[in-house]
Formats: sequence, C-alpha cells, structure tokens
Amino acid sequence: MSLPYPILTPEEAAALIQNGETIGFSGFTPAGAPKAIPRALAERAKEEHALGREFKVGVLTGASTGRSLDAALADAEAISFRTPYQSDALLRSQINAGKVRFVDMHLSLLPQAVRYGFLGKVHWAVVEACDLTSGGGVVLSTAVGAAPTYLREAEKVLIELNSIHPSTLLGMHDIFEPKDPPARHEIPIFSCADRIGSPIVIINPSKIAGVVHTDESDETGAFSQPTPETEKIGQNVAEFLVAEMRAGRIPPSFLPLQSGVGDIANSVLAALGVHPEIPNFEMYTEVLQDSVIPLLESGRCSFASTCSLTLSPDVMSRVTSDVNRFRKCIVMRPQEISNNPEVVRRLGVVSMNTAIEVDLEGNVNSTHVMGRQMMNGIGGSGDFTRSAYLSVFSCPSTAKGGKISTIVPLVSHMDHSEHSVQIIVTEQGIADLRGKDPHERAESIVENCAHPSFKDQLRQYLQLVKQGHEPFSLSLGPAMHRQFLRHGDMRNINWDEWR
Repeated sequence: MSLPYPILTPEEAAALIQNGETIGFSGFTPAGAPKAIPRALAERAKEEHALGREFKVGVLTGASTGRSLDAALADAEAISFRTPYQSDALLRSQINAGKVRFVDMHLSLLPQAVRYGFLGKVHWAVVEACDLTSGGGVVLSTAVGAAPTYLREAEKVLIELNSIHPSTLLGMHDIFEPKDPPARHEIPIFSCADRIGSPIVIINPSKIAGVVHTDESDETGAFSQPTPETEKIGQNVAEFLVAEMRAGRIPPSFLPLQSGVGDIANSVLAALGVHPEIPNFEMYTEVLQDSVIPLLESGRCSFASTCSLTLSPDVMSRVTSDVNRFRKCIVMRPQEISNNPEVVRRLGVVSMNTAIEVDLEGNVNSTHVMGRQMMNGIGGSGDFTRSAYLSVFSCPSTAKGGKISTIVPLVSHMDHSEHSVQIIVTEQGIADLRGKDPHERAESIVENCAHPSFKDQLRQYLQLVKQGHEPFSLSLGPAMHRQFLRHGDMRNINWDEWR
C-alpha cells in the first residue's frame, strides 16, 4: 500500500532535527528503539562538531535503548540531557563526569511529566513501527514505552518502518493514556489479561514528516548463563513464595509476578518455572525476557502483560513465527499503565527486583555505586515496590571478588526506603522484614543475608548502635564504604578507627 508520507533516507531524516531540540524516542530497553535515524543523527553531530558548530539534543526514551541510539549519540557527544533511564557504559561515564545532564525518574511518571510540560517542549518523536496507515495509524513494534505520549505531544514525527517485525504484531498492543487531573478516572484493569485501549496509536497524519524504511533486529543480547550464586538466589525466592502459599498468605491460585531485568531476574523466573509447588502463574510486569517465552509455550506462565518484548533475535523469531498463539497470551502496554501503582496494588502483584546494596534498616540502593556514580537508574522498581503485595529485593551478598559486602550498615544512596521493602534475598538466605522493629530487621538481615566473611563485623556494628529506635550511627554508618575507598576492601574493619 502506498503511504502519503515522504520516504526519506536516515540522513535526510536526521537533517530535519536541529541543535537544541528535544526528541522523544520509542523503545523500552533496546526493544522497539529506532536505529537508523539516531545513527545518522550521531554522524551529523560529528560533522557539525568538526566544523566547530555546537550540536546536541535532549533525549527522552521509555527506558534504556540499544547501541544505535544511546551509544551512538554518546560517542558523538550529541546528548545534552537524558531521562529517564539508561544502561550504556559510555553515556554513563559522561553522566558521571557531568557532561550530560541526567534526570532519574520513576518510569510510570515519565509520560505524564511530558504531558504536564515538566520536561519542556518535545520537538520530535522518532518511533519504530511495524506498520502504518494512511490516516495516521501507527502499529508499534516490540515495545510501547512512552511512544504514544511522544507521538501525541511532539510537534513533528519521524517513523522508522522496520520490516524485520511483521505487521501481524497488530493486536498485541493495548494503547491507553489516562486523562490528566481533574478528569482522570480509574484504570479499568482488573486482571492481567484485560485489554482497555486500542491496538494502534492514532495521530494527525500531517505531523508525520517522513518515513525511513529499515530491516534490523532489536539490539538485545543474550543473558549470561546462570551461576551457582544466581541459581541459589532464584531457589531462595521460589522457596519463600512456596512457604507463603503454605502459610495461606498467597492464595492457591497464586498472584501476578513482576520481575526486573538481568541475569538474577532470569534465574528467579527459571526457578519459579520448575518448582513443583508453584501453580501456573501470570505476569504483570514491564519487561519480558527470553526466560519467559518457554514458560508461555509450556503454559507455566498463562498470560503476560508487559511494556516490551526484550528478547534475543532468535527468541523473537519464535514469537513472530507463531504470533497468533502469542497474541492470545501477551499484551504490550504503555509504561504509564504497565508500571502504574494503582493497578499493581489492585492486582496484588509480587514484585521482584535487584539491589546494588541493602542496609541494616532495610533501605535499598538500586542506582548508585558508592553513593556518587550512577549505574542505570531507578527504572520501574519503585513503581512496583511501593504498591506491591510483596516487595522482594535480591542481590549477591558480595561484590568485587568478596571485597565489598552488599549488606552494609547504611546504604550510600537510598532509592527504596525501609517502609516499602519487605523481603531481602541473597544466595545466603532470606530476611523477612514484615512485622519486625528496626533492630529485629537488622539482626535478620545480618544472620540470613550477609556473607560469612562480613557477619562478625556487622554484628559488632549492631552492638555499637544498641541505643535508639534505629540501629544507626552518623559516624559509623558509612565506615565500610569509607574503608573500601581508602583500602580497597570492606573486610576486617576496625570500628574504633571510624568513630
């Protein structure tokens, strides 16, 4: 079908974007992110810089992206501002060096922050689609993210029409944007499988400045093979949830699951999938990784509501080759809906996310190393944690070859407070913090989750902070971090040295 939009090369599309403008890109992880236009934009920035001219743009996305977007633009030093989440090593270094302004945001709040004008004008939406209509209908590809909001709010739109993703993905998306206050109503999702919106995004066709044809897989890589450590963490989470079922605190039909991104998350889902006492379950989550597809194929996961299909190319081909089947058990939603605390609370979601470090009060740091160096961002973990029926955080008990304890007296940066964090899991064991006062929580975390090489020094710390409602010391709380910065090892601390 002939479309009434200009057909452009990536370079022609990039030439339309001007220095200082803000771009809303589609994608949520590398899934569904445009590739050709941002690469061409990066080359244009390099050419402008070589001529001594300034060229930088503001970059809004759904979450992290692939190497053709964040990595290419960072390499060209073409990013002035970035939100809400990223995972590229070069961009991370530029953020930590102060070369790129980065605003870390809860992912569910991003679309409404754009609509409210908190992030300024969006000049362009650059979106990957698998199909278009002449009337302004856009069928998104492997992610929804914040694309519907960018398409509606942007002054002009550029579309990458990617033939690697078949148009038969139509029907896998459920596009719904809530009205803004005071006209907002409830989000009418009462089960994971409820569909409440449209399969396509519809915009004014006059906004579409051009279409670029592409044929490229998502830049998602395979995850590492499970290690004994990550497998043990997964087993511990599975055993905890089974114990909750036996105690009657999780119903026999189970509850919807949310899982973060990464190797630990994959191991957790794998352990849940093979545990004989866990019934078939549903997911209400933000990302589907490779490990979920076999669970959907076997029926262990009966339905998955998500924001993106963050799948390796081989696994994605399994989905597209049997799309009629998967359309019945997968729905992709905007991040404003997939991560919405209202829906999370209503459905009774069990949230499972990873931590960088956890302190003895139960606070979690999921974003910063040593309190200063940004890793990726808070992502959707806060959206789910605060409203979950059960909030679970997992991490290995040590890092840097055992020189760092992830269980510390005081986190160097706090993303999730003790009031929201219920369960801590490491390969050592499980700390259930529910119903415990601060000192009881601290003892449970040390005894169940800390690595043996750190337990004695953490017990010594607790002996030094007996007084007060919280096991807390302004002078000793950061001592293990300070020792690492000075000596390169948190072990064998002399608490008197840091008084």
